[in-house]
Amino acid sequence: MSKIVTLGEIMLRLSPNGNDRFIQTDSFRIIPGGGEANVAVSLANYGHDAYFVSKLPEHEIGQIAVNALRRYGVNTEFIARGGSRVGLYYAETGASMRPSKVIYDRANSSIAEADPQDFDFDAIMEGADWFHWSGITPAISDKAALLTKLACEAAKRHGVTVSVDLNFRKKLWTSEKAISVMRPLMQYVDVCIGNEEDAALCLGFKPDADVENGKTDAAGYHKIFEQMAKEFDFKYVVSTLRESYSASYNGWKALIFDGKDFYESKHYDINPIIDRVGGGDSFSGGLIHGMLKYNNDQAKALEFAVAASALKHTINGDFNLVSEAEVLALAGGDASGRVQR
Repeated sequence: MSKIVTLGEIMLRLSPNGNDRFIQTDSFRIIPGGGEANVAVSLANYGHDAYFVSKLPEHEIGQIAVNALRRYGVNTEFIARGGSRVGLYYAETGASMRPSKVIYDRANSSIAEADPQDFDFDAIMEGADWFHWSGITPAISDKAALLTKLACEAAKRHGVTVSVDLNFRKKLWTSEKAISVMRPLMQYVDVCIGNEEDAALCLGFKPDADVENGKTDAAGYHKIFEQMAKEFDFKYVVSTLRESYSASYNGWKALIFDGKDFYESKHYDINPIIDRVGGGDSFSGGLIHGMLKYNNDQAKALEFAVAASALKHTINGDFNLVSEAEVLALAGGDASGRVQR
């Protein structure tokens, strides 16, 4: 069992039932989730000692988020309590040619206003094997960006492997601001995860690939991966390659580069998609588990990650509630969906 630390914001997602639109519903489901929290849940499901670091209010709404993490085995010891609000977001699930939609209501959340003294990052990183964060966290606020930097510095002091999911969110910041904040943070990163849009908007790179029309020729990514690895000294550069045929039907595969060799995963057709929110986070969680379990065998790690994230698309909510055995069965070729008796 490895100790893995994630840092970020857990929010409460409010969603209509099924594929109902916001304007037609009269009730919302409460679904806790958020980038790094989703990763922590995946890793706890795979048997790791997963820690999620954040700040949440002491009141009952904050406790909803804490309890959701504890339910799936995530360690909440380093969640600071205080502040006045939990971030919210509303998510409408699309179908066919109608895309899904997200509306944020997360300004001035507890983690966005957290201070460095809320966390002892040296204690948090003591004995850790891996630290994961995403570009969403520094985008929340300047204070959260500082926390991210301090956490990365502590991780490096303790010899912890650091991964980032670039995760650009245009509703949180501009590309110019993202580049100014994210590029300096790359000096701490060993494993960089991000799709072609994230790389362009967060780091200023653009691959030679037409992805808007569902064309994801992995060869188009080779050059940018090589440039990224060279400029930022990444040990691994990774990207999912999503082919978006409709809101309900995606193609899914991924590519990894270890500075010398490229490996492209098998391809999955995901149809129908039940809920794609958290799909990228489930990929990150699967990749971290695969890298630790298979001793940095990038091919095995990538196949595990892609299979894990393909399964996530079939599950309601942000969390990927699958076991290692279920992921291995799919990665091994069993995609029949037959009843397990």
